[in-house]
Parts: sequence; structure tokens; C-alpha cells
Amino acid sequence: MRGFACLLMFEVHSYDSWLGGAARQSRIMKWSQLSGTIPAPLFLFLAGVSFALVSDKMRKKGAAPNQIARTTILRGAEILGLGYLFRLQEYLLGLPWAPWTDLLRVDILNTIGISIILLGIVGRLTQSRVANATVALITAVAIALATPFLYTTWRPRWLPWYLESYINGVHTFKAPQPWLFPIFPWAGFAFVGLALGYLLFSDWGKNNLQKITLACGVAGVALFYLSKWLDTRTLQIYPDYDYWHTSPNFFLARVAIMLVIVFASYAWCRWGLGQVGFSPMIQMGQTSLLVYWVHIEFVYGRFSILKKEGESIPMATLGFLIITAAMVLLSLARTNWKDHRPEIIAWFKRTLRPAAQS
Repeated sequence: MRGFACLLMFEVHSYDSWLGGAARQSRIMKWSQLSGTIPAPLFLFLAGVSFALVSDKMRKKGAAPNQIARTTILRGAEILGLGYLFRLQEYLLGLPWAPWTDLLRVDILNTIGISIILLGIVGRLTQSRVANATVALITAVAIALATPFLYTTWRPRWLPWYLESYINGVHTFKAPQPWLFPIFPWAGFAFVGLALGYLLFSDWGKNNLQKITLACGVAGVALFYLSKWLDTRTLQIYPDYDYWHTSPNFFLARVAIMLVIVFASYAWCRWGLGQVGFSPMIQMGQTSLLVYWVHIEFVYGRFSILKKEGESIPMATLGFLIITAAMVLLSLARTNWKDHRPEIIAWFKRTLRPAAQS
């Protein structure tokens, strides 16, 4: 699933960065941007699933609740730190045009880090798996329902912009921005993943994985149509209803799509091409942070492989395929280095020693 999120991310970023002229108004561009509403929620959703897996393993090994919470919170802080490091890299590569405020921009890595910290804090409040899953779902619903208010009538304007931006993505602007990743509503997807993760990794869940994933697919379809039905209701409780940005109905629609992806991923790995040798998506999913970090600079950054906002659909598509292939190769190099580091270092020493002697 993480590899599929990477693939979608490459596609969205490629067309957004490189399409120019009339192509930016094309149907391909519109569908590309629509599919772009999925990768970030999917990464956050999977962060919650991963938290459930890690905490469950630690619990079975006899780890104390405080130790589990501390491990999780420190991991979240590490991801948050990497988010700031990434922003520093982009700022330095963007000089002299990049404003210093970009250093404090709330990007997806920042939000994943904060979300994992929140998962650790909330997970410490309860002991049992059922209680954890229940609290996680309640938290996700609360985040989704509060989002429209925190972007309008409940805006914490008294906070400095770099702190308020973590609430609603206002950054340095007068209004919240749709291209940033504040806690509301994005962290809600991590709590949904946490709830599902506790179900998947329970003893009953491991013995009924096929039934659970099938139920996810059915529930996803039902929730998607429920979200569309709710969106057509005339009764609105929010002062400013923005479906594509803050609406709980859009949050629900994306949760529905992720549940369908859960079933599709299970089917892919159980009966599909995931059973046939090498899988590029599984490979990228193992190094998703690395391929995210590197591809940004070659799509949006100074080292973009194509002219920004200046390409046709065929050229942007070719660029997307090149970036995808390059990131698969980079991922392979990373895992091979990790798995065979001693042998690779020994080979370099054997190769370089005769050259140095000569």
C-alpha cells in the first residue's frame, strides 16, 4: 500500500510540475489532481497501522505501557526532525529565491511526525486493544468534525503563524491553504489506521485476514456512497462548507477509498501479481521515505529533469515513467546496501587496495 501511495505521488507531482499551457486545463490534469487527494492520507493511515503493529509486538514481548509510548513518541519526534531537515535542504537549494518562512512550512513529514507523537500519547491512555481502537476512532471523528470550525470561526488567531499553521495550514497567509498538511484533518487518517491496525494484528484478525479485508472493501464502498449522500443534504452546521478542503464528508470519502485499497492490496498480494517474483510497489514501499525525499528535487526542485509548466502530456508522462523507474532502482540499491553492506564494503576494499598500491 505504501508503494502504491508512492506511485500515485509520482504521478500527481509529475503532471503538476511539468504540464504547461493548455495541458494544465486538460482532463488528465484534473484527474491527476483528484488522485492527488489519496497519497498523503494513505501515508498517514499506514503510519497508524504501523503503530498498531509495533505496539502489539512490544506488548507481547512484555514492554511496559510507558516504554511503548516513549518508543513511539521518540519515533514521531525523529520523523518531525527529518521534516525540518528536509525543509532546510529545500530552502538551501532554493536560494536566493526561497523565503526563510519555508523553513517552518507544515509539510507531510512534519504532520506524520506529529501524528505519530499523538498516537503514542493517546495510546497510553488505554490498556486493551479494544479500548485503544475505540479511542482512536473517536479521536478521528473528533478531528474530522472540528476541522471546518478551526479553519473559520474557531481559528486560533492568537497563536504565532508557525504554530497556527499546525492547526489549519495558514502559514504566512491570511487564510488556511489547501496545499499544506496541518493536524486537522490530516492526523485523523492516522487514527483510523490505528483502529484498523489493532483489528488486523489481533489473534482473531490474523486468523480471519481475508474476511476482514473483504469487509473493508464492502465497508469502503458503503461509506463512499454515504459520504456523497451526506454531501447532498441541505442541512449544514458549518458556517463555511468547503467539501474539497475541510468537509468531514470528504474525509469520510477518502477513508472509504483507503478501505477499498486495503482489500485491493490484499488481493494483489494474495492472488495477483504480488505473488509473481519481484514487485516494484512492494519494493518502493520498503523505502518510501527515501524515494519521497529524493524524487521531490528531481520533479519540483532545482534539478528537475523536465521544464516546469512547459511540457506536453506525452513528455510529462515520459518524465513520470522515468522518475518511477529511477526511484525503483534507488530503492533496490538502498535495500541491497542494507542487506549486503559488509560484503559491499569488503568488495570496495579489495578493489581499491591494488589501485592505491600501484
